[in-house]
Amino acid sequence: KSHEELLIPPTPCRAKTNVMFLKTHKTASSTVLNIMFRFAERYNLTVALPADQLFHLGYPRTFVAHFVEGFETIGQNYNIMCNHLRFNPLEVKKVMAANTFYFSILRNPIPLLESSYIYYKDYVPAFRSSKNVNEFLESPTKYYQPADYRRNIYARNIMWFDFGYDNNAEDDTNYTRAVLEEIEQNFHLILIADYFDESMVLLKHILCWDLDDVIYFKLNSRSQDTVQTLTPESEEQIKAWCSLDWKLYLHFNQSFWRRIEETIGLEVLEKEVGHLRTRQKELMETCLSEQEAVRKDHIRNKALLPFQSGAANILGYNLRQDLDNTTLRTCQKMVIPELQYTSYLYAVQHPHKKRKDVGLPLLWTSLQEK
Repeated sequence: KSHEELLIPPTPCRAKTNVMFLKTHKTASSTVLNIMFRFAERYNLTVALPADQLFHLGYPRTFVAHFVEGFETIGQNYNIMCNHLRFNPLEVKKVMAANTFYFSILRNPIPLLESSYIYYKDYVPAFRSSKNVNEFLESPTKYYQPADYRRNIYARNIMWFDFGYDNNAEDDTNYTRAVLEEIEQNFHLILIADYFDESMVLLKHILCWDLDDVIYFKLNSRSQDTVQTLTPESEEQIKAWCSLDWKLYLHFNQSFWRRIEETIGLEVLEKEVGHLRTRQKELMETCLSEQEAVRKDHIRNKALLPFQSGAANILGYNLRQDLDNTTLRTCQKMVIPELQYTSYLYAVQHPHKKRKDVGLPLLWTSLQEK
């Protein structure tokens, strides 16, 4: 090659706009959903939204294409899919284009189970009948009745279930290996919630997005005082009780770091995580009246109140009062909770359908205010 040829910069990549995100439970996935929705709006993309009054795509039933609003008429012309569903590759492929990028996110099953326990305390029979998370983990089978299987999914191997598999299956080596291979074939990327910023940097690189596309404010988190401390015995017990999720997590945590080394390397990663955090801090200073999430009773604008569940106090944000319209709109999009954002996008995409009712005041009364 001549000297000149070596100076030609590599062709810049083009942002991927057909993306399916499998939203798993209690894994920071609401924050990812917000990122996906904002990206869809920025590029004017069509989102595969839940039909009628639903806020999830048929969950916990196994996904079928008609759970998507307008599937009969829109067919395979959706760009983004990211609301909760129980994965079913053949049906998802009916909705999403052939060149769709598939990704999901996993979290360490130990903090995950404690989080589920608090969040689903009133809903899950196995959690309801135990005093606290450590008592439940002393003898899970005492509280976990297979008959209540539908409502107990959050109490055992919930990630395994979300990926479409039997969360009560025997932990057999050949079976788990086959499932892990299948997940690797179905998904281009699996992120790790415990390394959320690193995950966003990797996602940005692989999808060829901008830094601002993956900037986020942490959504749907809960106040520290509702976190229960697990005993060392409980932590060990989770690895056994949720052994399918534990294997899933260990496998993809390894492949996550391997992927980083193959694509951007740890040095670039560290530098970009720094950029991400600096930009996030700037935006928080621009947008928020307090520099942090606040408890539900401190949220001034009730339209921005996140859905509350179980014994968790789900935090939200207060925006500054002095923002100009453009900044206000950007900031609102950063903090709007999942149900409100889903309802809003639904009204934009399906103006003739009855609007999804969140049971809270609307943030935007008319869509002209966009």
